[in-house]
Amino acid sequence: MKLGRVLVVVFGVLVGIVGVALVIGGTAGLVFRLAFVRGDGFLSSGELRLTSGAYAVVSQAGGWGGGGAWWRGGRATVRLEARAADPGRALFVGIADRRDALAYLAGVARDEVVDFVLRPARVGYRSVPGGPPPELPGRRPIWAARVEGPGTQTLTWELKPGDWTVVLMNADGSSGVEAWASVGVRFPGLVPLAVGLLLGGLALVVLAVALIYVGATGRPLLDKREEASAPVGYPLTLAGELSEPLSPALWLVKWLLLVPHYLVLAFLWLGFLGSWLLSLVAILFTGRYPRALFRYNVGVLRWTWRVGFYGYQALGTDRYPPFSLRAGGYPADLEVAYPERLSRGLALVKWWLLALPHYAVVSLFQGGGGRSGGGLVPLLCLFAGVALLFRGRYPKGMFGFVMDMNRWAYRVAAYAALMTDRYPPFRLGE
Repeated sequence: MKLGRVLVVVFGVLVGIVGVALVIGGTAGLVFRLAFVRGDGFLSSGELRLTSGAYAVVSQAGGWGGGGAWWRGGRATVRLEARAADPGRALFVGIADRRDALAYLAGVARDEVVDFVLRPARVGYRSVPGGPPPELPGRRPIWAARVEGPGTQTLTWELKPGDWTVVLMNADGSSGVEAWASVGVRFPGLVPLAVGLLLGGLALVVLAVALIYVGATGRPLLDKREEASAPVGYPLTLAGELSEPLSPALWLVKWLLLVPHYLVLAFLWLGFLGSWLLSLVAILFTGRYPRALFRYNVGVLRWTWRVGFYGYQALGTDRYPPFSLRAGGYPADLEVAYPERLSRGLALVKWWLLALPHYAVVSLFQGGGGRSGGGLVPLLCLFAGVALLFRGRYPKGMFGFVMDMNRWAYRVAAYAALMTDRYPPFRLGE
């Protein structure tokens, strides 16, 4: 690959990582909105019991506002609800600039909230000694918002940048504040932000797949020369040439060397899934597999097989696999003949119902797609690696058996990917 195409692939991977992060963030925002936010749009703390033998309960410093407030420009709204433990007592709830509030409460005995925990409900205070307030709180013109009276008092206020303090007192200025209080926040931009992140992330993932494809192929989607070389016999041909001599110890670190391929393949397989869904719809309506999508999916299978042949699906070569979807030029290759017509009815059932017996066989061979271990293929590759380490040779009979099991697995993959209506044979070999 030329340097420019390599950079396109790398850039596609980076774009894809950002896209996946945005998708995760947007999904988390929507789940949070559905699971924790009430029908009125407020995220509420639930009721907390506030008790103080002093004259006021004051919110902690720096708890409301600040120059870099996250809600700046977001029109977030806070709602405070409080009710006195004694139903006959009137409460005062006010929000003021912290400097003005502290000037009013200078020399006043109060408890400042330093922390609170919702489960189990617990409030921590820092007591400030002093005497009674100089005047009733409702008479001071310092409040940006205020409510007072008996029963449940509800204060709703649109948050503004600044350093604000919440003050809870008895309306008559007496000592001994006892109340149940809750705080809720509503941020109207949460759902649009989450949806925007989700859609933007999906768009970046699609872009990443396109960039990786363009960088990997370096040619148009349709290539008549490759279509003309379609194999005969069963629609899928899997090739792998044992490239000896092999390094006795390189197989021990191939998992690390293949990390770039694993990252690229993660996005290619996301595109494969989308391409499969589009192809299913196209087959149902037209009976044909879109050629561009077919070529892409064959390329992803080919890339996957080359990585597996180099790695722990075969350990058949020490030649590093190319970052390419194109056929040829490597000891391992894969080709699928393009089907001119496909059954619409089979498209609905062959990838799950009809393929079930083969899935059982493939799981025995591959142990969960060849990545989770536990199957015959990774076990035999481990034996082959040990033989290379101590004898310097790959057992020939073992290599043929590994190739046959991989061929079976990829035939099933092509059938499940709707690339052919021919049922995979229950046999090893060509």
